[in-house]
Amino acid sequence: MADPLGGAGRLPGAFTTSGFVTSGSALSGFMAPGTSSFTEFLSQTAPHLLPGARGGLPAPVTDVAHGTTIVAVAFPGGVIMAGDRRATQGHMIAQRDVEKVHHADEFSCVGYAGTAGVGAELIRLFQLELEHYEKIEGATLSLDAKANRLAAMVKGNLAMALQGLAVVPLFAGYDEDSGLGRIFSYDIAAAKSEERAYESIGSGSVFAKGSLKKRFRTDLSRDDAVRIAIEALYDAADDDTATGGPDLIRKLYPIVAAVTVDGYRRYGDDEVEPVVSAIIADRSTNAGG
Repeated sequence: MADPLGGAGRLPGAFTTSGFVTSGSALSGFMAPGTSSFTEFLSQTAPHLLPGARGGLPAPVTDVAHGTTIVAVAFPGGVIMAGDRRATQGHMIAQRDVEKVHHADEFSCVGYAGTAGVGAELIRLFQLELEHYEKIEGATLSLDAKANRLAAMVKGNLAMALQGLAVVPLFAGYDEDSGLGRIFSYDIAAAKSEERAYESIGSGSVFAKGSLKKRFRTDLSRDDAVRIAIEALYDAADDDTATGGPDLIRKLYPIVAAVTVDGYRRYGDDEVEPVVSAIIADRSTNAGG
């Protein structure tokens, strides 16, 4: 299992069990039969490690890094998710190579927009939640159940969100029962919505959605879906300063992932770069379209 704190939040006297860092008081919890929910296990053994369970903040927090923008596009047989690489802190670029789209499990992926630190922690906890359930139960959750588990985690961060540390995820995956790619979005209060065709979150989402609305078709191929997802991020970056466009000098391209019957696959930069170059070439002759 991955360290949900990324090794950065270890407490004095902490120990590691299967890569998970917690306090010594939780050792008995590892030795006893437990719940199939990793989040519930944490709430019983180390509740201070849960997002949103660390007490109130003295004042709203604003001077932290934020990440945007994420898009997802469904196509026959799967779903594409893509995210830009920029994190901002006020009017400054805090980081140029953030990874906001991640593998959730074999047949799903998750991205986030909002407070970068909280978002990254939420995703690591969600990955552990799905892995823990599979190990305890010997089976995987349905796609709907995964989406519901993620909603519970978002709700657990509500108090922190109201203090300025808001984060919202975008979840997508391949439904093995229906053979379809499905997309789920959330608000900070954990209201879950299923989006049938496409969705975008983050500060550039209004521009990305406008792009997707014009380009989406129900008969998209996988390559078509990749193209319009990257185009949507390009359009978002064109109008939203918090969204980073492709950086050809540093060779930083959007993160792109596909989930199909074959499982999760992240596209390499060598696969994304030609698509980005084609979009830029097209825009060079028609900058407004």
